Amino acid sequence: MGESIKSARVGGENTGARPTETVAGILERQLDVVIKEWLARVEKEPDLTAIPLNYQERTGHLPQLLHDVIRRLRMDEESKAPISEAAAHHGDLRSKQGYTVAMAVEESRLLQVSIFSTLHRSESHLDFSAILPAVVTIADEVDAQLKQQMLRFMAADVAKAAKAATAA
Repeated sequence: MGESIKSARVGGENTGARPTETVAGILERQLDVVIKEWLARVEKEPDLTAIPLNYQERTGHLPQLLHDVIRRLRMDEESKAPISEAAAHHGDLRSKQGYTVAMAVEESRLLQVSIFSTLHRSESHLDFSAILPAVVTIADEVDAQLKQQMLRFMAADVAKAAKAATAA
């Protein structure tokens, strides 16, 4: 079985200038940086900060979501991506915290921006030809996670409507 571009050592041969890393390896090494950058971006969005949350409440879901992205980057291209349980739980949590769908979408968008910014800062350690397939995988995984969150938001809305109907 051949290695996928995403799991192969990015850059192939080491020319002696700088060691190359996999996209997954960079994200794993820079996990805290991605989270801090994401939080800084979130804190600039009045819609998101309108719901007061402490650091853990705001960021506690990110390590697992990012580990799901990293796991996906390391999968063979032929493998079916598992559904992110962390994303489903995150959707439940954000719904209970009073987030709107638009707010959850914005958080997801900011996560992608933070991931891509981290990769951009690490570009000297990456082979350009391997970046685009990884970016496609990252975007697909983060969007799949967002889908799971939205399914939970919709389920919560249905439950609220059913509860209101039986109370009336």
